[in-house]
Amino acid sequence: MGKLLWEPSEERIKTSNMCRFMGFINETHNLDFADYGTLYQWSIDNIADFWAAMWKFADIKASKPYDQVIDEVNTMPGNQWFSGARLNFAENLLRYRDDHPALIFKGEGQALTRMTYGELYREVARVAKSLKEVGVVPGDRVVGFMPNMPETIVAMLAATSLGAAWSSCSPDFGMKGVLDRFGQIRPKVLFTANGYEFKGRRFDSLGPISEILKELPSTERVVVVPYTDTAPDLSRVPHAIHYRDFKSTDKNLEIEFEQLPFNHPLYIMYSSGTTGLPKCMVQSAGGILIHHLKELMLHTDVKREDHAFYFTTCGWMMWNWLTSSLALGATLVLFDGNPFHPDPGALWQLAQDAKISIFGTSAGYIAALQNAGARPGKDYDLAPLKAVLSTGSPLSEEGFEYIYGEVKADLQLASISGGSDINGCFALGNPMGPVYAGELQCRGLAMKVEAFDENGNPVRNQQGELVCLAPSPSMPIYFWNDPDGEKYKAAYFDVYPNVWRHGDFIEINDRGGVIIYGRSDATLNPGGVRIGTAEIYRQVEQLDEVADSLVVGQNWKNDVRVILFVQMAEGVELTDAVVNKIKKTIRTNASPRHVPAKILAVPEIPYTLNMKKVELAVKKVIQGQDVLNKDALRNPEVLDHYASLKELQED
Repeated sequence: MGKLLWEPSEERIKTSNMCRFMGFINETHNLDFADYGTLYQWSIDNIADFWAAMWKFADIKASKPYDQVIDEVNTMPGNQWFSGARLNFAENLLRYRDDHPALIFKGEGQALTRMTYGELYREVARVAKSLKEVGVVPGDRVVGFMPNMPETIVAMLAATSLGAAWSSCSPDFGMKGVLDRFGQIRPKVLFTANGYEFKGRRFDSLGPISEILKELPSTERVVVVPYTDTAPDLSRVPHAIHYRDFKSTDKNLEIEFEQLPFNHPLYIMYSSGTTGLPKCMVQSAGGILIHHLKELMLHTDVKREDHAFYFTTCGWMMWNWLTSSLALGATLVLFDGNPFHPDPGALWQLAQDAKISIFGTSAGYIAALQNAGARPGKDYDLAPLKAVLSTGSPLSEEGFEYIYGEVKADLQLASISGGSDINGCFALGNPMGPVYAGELQCRGLAMKVEAFDENGNPVRNQQGELVCLAPSPSMPIYFWNDPDGEKYKAAYFDVYPNVWRHGDFIEINDRGGVIIYGRSDATLNPGGVRIGTAEIYRQVEQLDEVADSLVVGQNWKNDVRVILFVQMAEGVELTDAVVNKIKKTIRTNASPRHVPAKILAVPEIPYTLNMKKVELAVKKVIQGQDVLNKDALRNPEVLDHYASLKELQED
């Protein structure tokens, strides 16, 4: 059991949105819940009642009310949510139109800029009018190849106000990675910045875009936002127009929000694409809206006075997730650049300057801060900070303790876990509950999540497969180019019919906390014993000698042996003494069965474009199998080194 690190004060509990919601449920349904556990149980036992309550509590704006919450709660997929309702996603995010700050933006090497809710509405109105004039209609695709900047949010809101579906890639995606995604969905309009900045260097985006467009004949207009150059040369880009020339110059425009069914397409998200072309997951406007509001309002406790930040690019679902905070009137803090430039304190300087109260990041970033010896709480004024969120990979117990020791003692540390598939979380934070080291605080309301053993039975206090036994509104409505739904069913429902199998290896304990052990398809099985990769990473991350690591299981002599690849810290070699230290640390703090059979030094660890370690690709390479889509990797060239390691063919 993890160590208790923090408990919310009575005042904090009473003033939380979660506590208000619990009171709302008690009053509406004549109940007397006093804690999260009973509220959660009610929510999974009464799925339709829960989402009906969420609709009302979140004040979903709709021109026509719904006739029925859900058609069938006991089968998946294909559920019809809130049938009969007509609404618009962008209208819900633009309900505030005053002088309260909506966006604070910090580009690497640039000064902070601000945009109010009134200014945001007016800017969206101008861009929406121009999109309509170039023929964008409901069902069209509008895409962004953009940094994480205000114009990206403006473009998304303008497109979705018209009923177009939005999809985006980060500008550091390679050409093939972009074409693998946008090439499938055939966008009508593409937004791009002229370039971006990273680690003090400027990178051009217009050259790659001009090449990408040769393979995107559907694209009728390219809108170029000046970023690294105020007057970029657009001559090499077909159908290009400067952003300032594209948006309407009309004043006092009112947005005509297209009123659409609840399940009208909103976002197209992508799988990592390491086993072939990325799957294009289409998510609904109403489903994303109500699911995000549940997670932001209740689990993250976002309020109008909050300044909410997530370190993300526009190619990661956390961008979509954070953006929905506009519906709550909060101030979004956007950052584009390298989080360690010019030094490890870059984002904490931003936290101080922008008065961030909710700071979201990845577990990898927190580990890198630890390794750099950063002490944000000592070096910066973090008085407004009330919550830190972490996702992307499991956060170690040491990572938890680092946040409380070196960032701030009194805050909610919410490790959260879900995926692009649902554009949200299966397990996440609870502002009414305690924080234990290494644990996600709770399963999300109305997310009927269990850990299944090898026989498909739910278990407690032992590791199992993450499954969800009931539908939720943000699950994809369909996959692109999957008319019979076979790809969709194969992705989640092929192992347990009518049960969503997510692909994570988890443990649910008696108090409702969740521990993530890594991807279940990367689970190690030496001697037939299942081991989550996170259990090994946690030990290796403690060692100063190791900068990064990756662990896989190699099929060997009718068994599986554990192979640990280590990227050494600068100036450190993998000597016998260091190997013995790594093995001793793992043996002592995990178990003898966790100790790798081999520990090998590598120049770099391969990552996907969304910065997830690619254990499966490495496993394939070392076993002589082909990796089908190396373009889904940020650094595919490093796989050649793994394939050539002679030590992997030796006892």
